[in-house]
Amino acid sequence: PALMSCPQVQRALLALTVPLEMLQAVKGRMLQAMRKGLSRQTHAQANVRMLPTYICSTPDGTEKGDLLVVELCQSHVRTLWVTLLGDGNQSPQVMYKIFDTPGDIMKGKGEALFDFIAQCVRQFLAGIGSPQHRLPLGFVFPFSCRQTRLDKAELISWSKGFSCSDVEGKDVVQLLQSAINKQELYHVDVVALMNDTVGTMMTCSMGGEPCEVALVVDTGTNSCFMAEAQQVEMAEETSGRMCVNTEWGCFGDDGTLSDVLTPYDQRVDQESSSPGEKRFEKLVGSLYLGEIVRHALTALAAEKALFIGSSVAVLRTKDVLKTQQVLEIIDNEEGMAKARGALEALGLRPSERDCCRVQQICRAVVSRAAALCAAGLAAILSHMCQSRELERLVVKVGVDGELYRGHTRFREILQSVTGLLAPECTATLLPSVDGTGQGAAMVTAVTLRLAAQRREVDQLLAPLRLSRTDLERVQVLMRREMELGLGRESNANASVRMLPTYVCGTPDGTERGEFLALDLGGTNFRVLVVRVAQDGIRMASEIYVIPTAIMQGTGEALFDHIIECIMDFQLKQDLMEQVLPLGFTFSFPCQQLGLDKAVLLSWTKGFSASGCVGQDVVHLLREAAQRKQHLGLKVVAVVNDTVGTMMSCGYDDPKCEIGLIVGTGTNACYMEEMQNVGTVEGEQGRMCINMEWGAFGDNGCLDDIFTDFDRLVDEKTINAGKQRFEKLISGMYLGEIVRHILLALVKKQLLFRGKPCPKLQNKDIFQTKFLSTIEIDGLALRQVRAILQDLELQASFEDSVLVREVCQTVSLRAAQLCAAGLAAVVEKMRENRGLARLAVTVGVDGTLYKMHPCFSQHLQQMLRDLAPNCTVTFLQSEDGSGKGAALVAAVACRGAEPRGQPPLSPQ
Repeated sequence: PALMSCPQVQRALLALTVPLEMLQAVKGRMLQAMRKGLSRQTHAQANVRMLPTYICSTPDGTEKGDLLVVELCQSHVRTLWVTLLGDGNQSPQVMYKIFDTPGDIMKGKGEALFDFIAQCVRQFLAGIGSPQHRLPLGFVFPFSCRQTRLDKAELISWSKGFSCSDVEGKDVVQLLQSAINKQELYHVDVVALMNDTVGTMMTCSMGGEPCEVALVVDTGTNSCFMAEAQQVEMAEETSGRMCVNTEWGCFGDDGTLSDVLTPYDQRVDQESSSPGEKRFEKLVGSLYLGEIVRHALTALAAEKALFIGSSVAVLRTKDVLKTQQVLEIIDNEEGMAKARGALEALGLRPSERDCCRVQQICRAVVSRAAALCAAGLAAILSHMCQSRELERLVVKVGVDGELYRGHTRFREILQSVTGLLAPECTATLLPSVDGTGQGAAMVTAVTLRLAAQRREVDQLLAPLRLSRTDLERVQVLMRREMELGLGRESNANASVRMLPTYVCGTPDGTERGEFLALDLGGTNFRVLVVRVAQDGIRMASEIYVIPTAIMQGTGEALFDHIIECIMDFQLKQDLMEQVLPLGFTFSFPCQQLGLDKAVLLSWTKGFSASGCVGQDVVHLLREAAQRKQHLGLKVVAVVNDTVGTMMSCGYDDPKCEIGLIVGTGTNACYMEEMQNVGTVEGEQGRMCINMEWGAFGDNGCLDDIFTDFDRLVDEKTINAGKQRFEKLISGMYLGEIVRHILLALVKKQLLFRGKPCPKLQNKDIFQTKFLSTIEIDGLALRQVRAILQDLELQASFEDSVLVREVCQTVSLRAAQLCAAGLAAVVEKMRENRGLARLAVTVGVDGTLYKMHPCFSQHLQQMLRDLAPNCTVTFLQSEDGSGKGAALVAAVACRGAEPRGQPPLSPQ
């Protein structure tokens, strides 16, 4: 009732109350300010600095060893010796000592400050009789720094009463290390620097589940959280997470909080040592709350709403009312008595009603501080939830500082208002046990653990990381094998077969007419009609199934079935009256003896039709046509899919003289000078050579490139020792290589915490399409974790980062090896033609090339490096096996009779 009857007090309380809608607005502005701080473009203008800390992991419980910590505090230096036992950090052993800082040091020379800290370290170590083995040291330095590594940080500005000369803009880690070396403590290495907020987060991470957010509400205020590394644009990290120190005390320095500030806040700011700066901190930090209350009481006394009959001159003195007293006054039980005691100590004579009104003002100031903190925390939680693309974020928040520890009301408001402002997040607030000391030890321990793991991972992956010299050697070997494959005498011993295709020209744009194409390479086959006109190509096609009984029956039945399907198609397309040239894509191993003559060497892909191996497949097709009395069939060319790819792209780009397939398997073809093709008679013009480069290395020439993982994969294939190059590159094998590497990492306790992964033992469980998905740039790591969880692998965040690195290493090697092979091809073509510079196009097909997010760019980049005198353009093929086969037929019918005949056989 006493309050209700006083409009001045009501006005003051109203001014100090921030309604929920305004808190929502403050949260929105904080989010905006955070984004500004994270962006490289706007970082320089940002008030909320969002500084990268280079801490990229929280403890996993395996950390162990002796660690030293130095903590620079407001009035003292604290040194700690922490021993971690690798027991999940359940029982760290801690010894510490506090050294009071002489007042003159805080405002003296920087060198004197760091010398003093180093002397504290020396005294502490002497006192506990520490051994002389290497001691890693974590340094807690609670000032705003520009960090570029975990052990490199330039001081931006002093605060909290410190103003030592010659430190701002310098690397404080280096200053401390130099001072420690002066003390001849050469075994002490400063390995990590952090501020007190980060220390709080790490301290609260010690008991099992990681803590990913921290909040300090002390004399000042700050927060930090684990952000997605790719969003921290001021750091070069692109994968994983990194702890960001928000430096949110400066939020509002650009005027964004002007509608929250009261006249009391304005006076506190004007009287501070830094007017206009740290506006959010001056609403929230305990250094200022007593001052806000003092100004509110002074104003109310002037309006005759308080202390009538008392002299209030004492209230005009700065800092006469301490925040600790404010916190005691808001207590429900003893608050009124505390209010009376505090006011009487100032020489005031408060009435009961005065004490009641003072208590209300104190409550309003503290409640507002808690609510504004909650708005900031809600902004962080919502940002984390959005950037991780979660429907619900469940997170632990470490909290420290006298305001949080000192008052239940503050804690309750912080928790409840955060819940209202970020309903999509469940945050558990954890009070920090040891402030920052143990947290600093944890940062140091995690740093050492990650460095040791990094060395082991690098050692394991080193054989897969090919140097420029390695790739140049592969290029030279490929060139040598190509020459052997082209030589009439040496062909039989070459691993790269260099098969003549009898395709002697690429499309020149004058091709016209209708052509049939037949594409047989699996359980389904296609029949197409391709109409080549001046205005482009039009196609119609139909897919037919080959029943298993026919695939595994007689050759006659198989080819009869194919002819029946061709007749069905021609009937539907109204083509029965015409005799159209047909191009036949036959994707099985063949020895080609002419453009329309190819002897089947062996069936693959589940086919085993009798009476076909060793026979000319075109002849088998023609015989079936005669049996079915289908006389309108004119087979003019047998093509493999790589040549089809080159031809289909050659129609769109006349410079396309290379075909490349990187899918389930891999192969290449190119236009070679006839004079170099020793396996075919004739010297004039060019012929397309089907390299069959998948078998490159089958003669052992690539043995030193193969790793133990490649050997494990090869041993389990149906053609062990064969197609060795293909097994390093193509989609059929990359997932298996990754699976074997992951198993090795688990065995070394570097992945999934070393827990056995039964499902990972299954062959082909890790499909190559997973590599493509996992490597998509910007894919949230939670999606990587989801892929791994589908494989029953419980992956931590760090596990996901490591799995991605393994995938990237394997696919990069594949792309680079492919580039080395291609470099040999383009360089040979350039030298064949006597050109200083070759411009050529590669027609390319295959799911790995088309679907993998980085394969094509890695391939093209390495090709530029290995063949700098060639300008190579890549053109993705559309239907090489259908359209390409028709175009081979079209080029053959252009009037250019195929050149070259096979050498006369001994028969």
